[in-house]
Amino acid sequence: MATTETGESPFAVRIEVGGHVFTGDEPVGTGGGLGPSPFELLTAALAECTSMTVRWFARSQGWPLEHVEVTIDHVKKVVAGKPAPVDVFDKRVSIRGSELTEEQRARLLDFASKCPVQRVLEGTPMITTRDGATS
Repeated sequence: MATTETGESPFAVRIEVGGHVFTGDEPVGTGGGLGPSPFELLTAALAECTSMTVRWFARSQGWPLEHVEVTIDHVKKVVAGKPAPVDVFDKRVSIRGSELTEEQRARLLDFASKCPVQRVLEGTPMITTRDGATS
């Protein structure tokens, strides 16, 4: 995974990941709009992972899941007792399967909170930053 500035807007970057290339940028209000913002990509990663996790679990159980859709809204929210606003991800999972039992639907919804990206966001990841010019 790598990014490099494109110069097409003040913040536009070329993103290369897994053989795919696309543009990332800040919103129009900050002089961008050529692609998704970093928080839009983060939110999309959470939604993608959730959908895939629900699908994987249904397949592993042999359950008749017809369709899964995940919608996520991200906002910064002031919370009492916290020194700074916190990131709030409101995740809604729509499961369609006419032959699913209520118990299966409940298990799928429960499993939706177990996707690897959500676990990283809820955990305490470590990120190191170093000079890329030195090896």
